[in-house]
Amino acid sequence: MEKYRKTEILQIVEEEGVEFIRLQFTDMFGTLKNVAVPVSCLEKAMDDRCTIDLASLNGFAKEEETELYLKPDFSTFTILPWRPQNGKVARFLCDVCTEDGSEYELSPRLILKRALEKAEKQGYTLEVNPECEFFLFHTDDDGMPTTVSHERAGYLDTSPIDLGENTRRDIILTLEEMGYQITSSHHEIAPAQHEIDFAFEDALSTADKVMTFKMAVRTIAKRYGLHATFMPKPRQDVNGSGLHLHMRLLKNGRNVFTGENGELSTDGEAFLAGILGHVVGMTAVFNPLVNSYKRLVPGFEAPSDVTWSRTQRNALLHVRKRRGEGVDLELRSPDCAANPYLLLALCLEAGLDGIRKQQKAPKELTEDICRLSDEEKKQRKIQSLPENLGVALDAMGQDLLVREVLGESYVAEYQKMKRREWKNYLEQVTKWELEQYLYLV
Repeated sequence: MEKYRKTEILQIVEEEGVEFIRLQFTDMFGTLKNVAVPVSCLEKAMDDRCTIDLASLNGFAKEEETELYLKPDFSTFTILPWRPQNGKVARFLCDVCTEDGSEYELSPRLILKRALEKAEKQGYTLEVNPECEFFLFHTDDDGMPTTVSHERAGYLDTSPIDLGENTRRDIILTLEEMGYQITSSHHEIAPAQHEIDFAFEDALSTADKVMTFKMAVRTIAKRYGLHATFMPKPRQDVNGSGLHLHMRLLKNGRNVFTGENGELSTDGEAFLAGILGHVVGMTAVFNPLVNSYKRLVPGFEAPSDVTWSRTQRNALLHVRKRRGEGVDLELRSPDCAANPYLLLALCLEAGLDGIRKQQKAPKELTEDICRLSDEEKKQRKIQSLPENLGVALDAMGQDLLVREVLGESYVAEYQKMKRREWKNYLEQVTKWELEQYLYLV
């Protein structure tokens, strides 16, 4: 991530003809928000004097503060390539602060930075390579999104079968212009489903880039008359979209997951065990929507059980060996609706908890989990992930590490807002219910 000084940013803005600055931040649930200011207010913005009103923002304790300040992170400064060339628009990602300059307790970015600082004191750095999946659907005559696509492409198909290839290419070119290192992209298994993979970077840079990535994908797709959605399961008959995380932990520049002969190390196993031990309590963050749990079902390649494996790609945690790069751990349950700052903070803290306690991983999954009956899973003591958001929220409140990492007030506010969402869903009468019961009962 390039480091800029204030004078350098002012010079770039003048030379490039930038007219507007977007001050962006992420709310509790991973939604990108922003305030736009004219370039005449740039110095004011860089002096942390721009404010946001909490009146209509979810996930902020309005009884404590009525106004918060945006503190731009200069390293996130970028000119948005898709905006007009005359009157360009730039942006900063911002930390949210109180009037005295301290970072706001319910800021997701603060929670991740706190976890990273704690790890750094122990000599550890987390690097992450995310695989982001999404669908490209048509819009209707009014420009509203649908779940319709005319293509029938499948895994790794190319044009002319892959009708979204040009859109995906322009997305990648745009991201590279913004400083991303993209390692690969391809058509995914379901029709109209795509994946773009980033290079390994430090956890904070990765979380920042995931937030920007989603904005860029939607913007470029709109140019093509398409709607890009990161909804975990927009269609019931095909695979859902995930946010697979490849993680490696460095100490003194060395990947601690790689042991002798290039196999998983003792610390790597302990990190893995720490995540598996807390994953049920973390699922409400990893999979934050009612719809998330429609993806986490058997038969569609997403994990629904707490397992790990070197050989079974559909395990929740997959141990991967990369030629010349050592071992990394691929976590496969999260989806792109997750707040990336919370997601990475919890993964890091849970893994380091496992290392501190030198935990042993449960027995490795060596066969296709889909071939095991519920009774066989029970005999092998294989735990399942929560089946719905309500169960996940209960588990979240019972996990002491989750409450410690996020903070009691954060967990309380998160649960309150998400329980309201869950309750609203339970009150709905669906088309399926009408088809099943209206005639019979």
